[in-house]
Amino acid sequence: MAEHTRSSIIVEAAPAEVMEVIADFGRYPEWTGEVKEAEVLSTDDRGRAERVRLLLDAGAIRDEHTLAYEWTGPEEVRWSLVRSQMLRTLDGVYRLRSLDGGSRTEVTYQLTVDVKIPMLGMIKRKAEKVIIDRALDGLKKRVESGAKS
Repeated sequence: MAEHTRSSIIVEAAPAEVMEVIADFGRYPEWTGEVKEAEVLSTDDRGRAERVRLLLDAGAIRDEHTLAYEWTGPEEVRWSLVRSQMLRTLDGVYRLRSLDGGSRTEVTYQLTVDVKIPMLGMIKRKAEKVIIDRALDGLKKRVESGAKS
């Protein structure tokens, strides 16, 4: 089984506010750091993204890929790789947990990356950690600044 990297952060906002920012793919280039372009290719019957094309530049990992999203309730979204030139696997999940009666949210981001080219596991884990830390920091800043879609 593939190894994954996971990290969490506390955001000073309700889970619904956090998920609103997570679901706004068009604005990812403004706060994620690694995502340079994002385009929703298809949506489900509730208007949530099902397939998204992303142009990613994360240092050791540079690629354009398509991800399939699964919304598993109001506090979790998962994704998996559909197509990529460089990646074999890109599976992830954001899990939100309400804290303090809903005024704060613990956000956990888990990511599994596997590349098609040979790369030491240590380097892959480091790339995953950089992606996760930057995404969580960017998400926290974006949500707490009150920037809305």
